[in-house]
Amino acid sequence: MTDALVTRLRSALGDAAVVDDPDVLDSHRHDHATFSPAGVPRVLARPTSTAEVVEVLQAARDFGVPVVTQGARTGLSGAANAIDGCLLLSTARMNQILEVSVEDQVAVVQPGVVNADLSRAVLERELFYPPDPSSWEMSTIGGNIATNAGGLCCVKYGVTSDFVRGLEVVLASGEVVRTGRRAAKGVAGYDLTRLIVGSEGTLGVVTEATLSLRPAPEAALTAAATFRSIEDGIAAAAAVMASGLRPSLLEFLDQPTVRAIQDYRDMGLPGDVGSMLLAQSDRGPRAADDVARIAAICVEHGAIEVAEASDVEESRMLLEARRLVNSALEPLGTTLIDDVSVPRSQLVALLRGIAEMGDKYQVLICCPGHVGDGNMHPTVVFDRNDPAAEERALEAFGAVMELGLRLGGTITGEHGIGTLKARWLETELGPVGLELHRRIKHAFDPDNLLNPGKVLR
Repeated sequence: MTDALVTRLRSALGDAAVVDDPDVLDSHRHDHATFSPAGVPRVLARPTSTAEVVEVLQAARDFGVPVVTQGARTGLSGAANAIDGCLLLSTARMNQILEVSVEDQVAVVQPGVVNADLSRAVLERELFYPPDPSSWEMSTIGGNIATNAGGLCCVKYGVTSDFVRGLEVVLASGEVVRTGRRAAKGVAGYDLTRLIVGSEGTLGVVTEATLSLRPAPEAALTAAATFRSIEDGIAAAAAVMASGLRPSLLEFLDQPTVRAIQDYRDMGLPGDVGSMLLAQSDRGPRAADDVARIAAICVEHGAIEVAEASDVEESRMLLEARRLVNSALEPLGTTLIDDVSVPRSQLVALLRGIAEMGDKYQVLICCPGHVGDGNMHPTVVFDRNDPAAEERALEAFGAVMELGLRLGGTITGEHGIGTLKARWLETELGPVGLELHRRIKHAFDPDNLLNPGKVLR
């Protein structure tokens, strides 16, 4: 069957677009959630158009082969991991920006366009695409849509779903459907666009997206503040958000994270701080006043030290610490990255609970995050070569998600479910919600060929 499938795919896509070399397939087995299980794929298809995606999905349907869609494989939940015997469908070659309209303030793109490339392209037209996950230099728009990715600017602008007006999607049957619309407003029918955003390749394959843009903001300025405790840092963040200011970025680093960054690269960060805040305003001439007000609020809430950037370059240097987090944690061991999101009023309880879990399970848990919207990234660090440490890390990882749910939050604010969090999704949804999800999945994909085993177990 493998030979027949490969022959059909090569006939439709050409030899270069279909790969069955074992070494290449092995390199495409998993995303960045390397701890999640990954199977051995049967073949890799690299279409360049919607018509070719149709050919791939029709072949998969006829042969009864499951399909796992991949972009840049920068995800953190295992959603793009292969399953045994699957067909990998890579959208990486579908990388064209088809249109940028200044008049309509939209961009029409294929799914393989890299987030940062789109951002730079629209900036040339004095426009702005706000969603900016930390992986924005690598991750693709298709992958961002699959997980409903967020980023550092979410506190002011929102997540990917807030900027997707319409989609072109190929269903498991090979049928093509267009959802949403180009117009700024429209409420006809069920909102299938938002249903597909965040569905992690389980409902269809996105082949084109119409994205909403904003006028480009002026250069942003940044403030950084250090505090003696977690509580002081969280209180300052809450006061900033309650002040009427809307920072374009408000980030939190706990003490273990600050230490890891300083050990990784000397940035002059003090190792004895309890927490650190990074805030930014992109309101042009008013940015300096905003940053000064944020700095004053931090001082009122016990900041040890506050630094205010006076220009764009100083802002970039202050923000670099946040962008180094993942690189700084990697040398410490294997990482399991949570992304629980809780109401801001519950952040202190969340962070206290995480510290207690680190002691209980004898693992290092660092907790950076998007404090402005309550989306935190508790990261369990452990030695994967130590089975006992691995077991404790998994227990701690689950305990963090359970704590987030108890505090009225969610198990994922932007990374998605994949395989890593599927067990806890059932708790969050409840039996009725879970059954509705299964019925929706069956309506879109009755043979369960699209990313089976992901999101829903």
